[in-house]
Amino acid sequence: MIILVGSQKGGCGKSTIATNIAAALAVQGKDVMLVDADRQGSSSNWFLDRSENEDLAPVHSVQKLDDVRISVLDLSKRYEYVIIDAAGRDSQELRTAMIVADVFIMPVRPSQFDLDTVPKMREIYNDAKILNSKLNFFAAITMGPTNPIVNESKDAQEFFKNYPEITLLETIIRERKVYRDAISGVGKGVVELDNAKAKKEINDLVKEVI
Repeated sequence: MIILVGSQKGGCGKSTIATNIAAALAVQGKDVMLVDADRQGSSSNWFLDRSENEDLAPVHSVQKLDDVRISVLDLSKRYEYVIIDAAGRDSQELRTAMIVADVFIMPVRPSQFDLDTVPKMREIYNDAKILNSKLNFFAAITMGPTNPIVNESKDAQEFFKNYPEITLLETIIRERKVYRDAISGVGKGVVELDNAKAKKEINDLVKEVI
């Protein structure tokens, strides 16, 4: 299965989602390849930190740029799951990955700036759908406020009712320090740390997508 995580906007938790999905699947005993298709290399840095700890469930990783189609298809023959972390913009990596992916996950913060990017992402998805009819488009609300009084996440959920071709995941990834702790030089997923709420969020997200 090929899972693409991408967005037109940076800072939405794209690499956080990609690395945490990879870690969660690895903990389940799955054979996982994490493809870093972002020149910033955040996922590659996470993988290097992780590879220094032999006690962690193994995740394989490689960086691929520009047209990633052939590389991703080849990797999908050798690994159960290929997770692609694409750049936070309209890029060649994002568009070519869409042509071969089974699932496209768009992380989006519950802010107007992030929501404003959705029409463009729908346009890019519709273009890819012509060549890849099996591609499923999911949106995941990320960095949602933990304060129940703040209604930003609910407002974002209402917004996506105008985009029936996009499946909004029920799972909301909340703004939690543990997500930052997991990538701060330890190369872990939150499923490997002691935070039950964050662990449930990622496991629930994986169940919805897979």
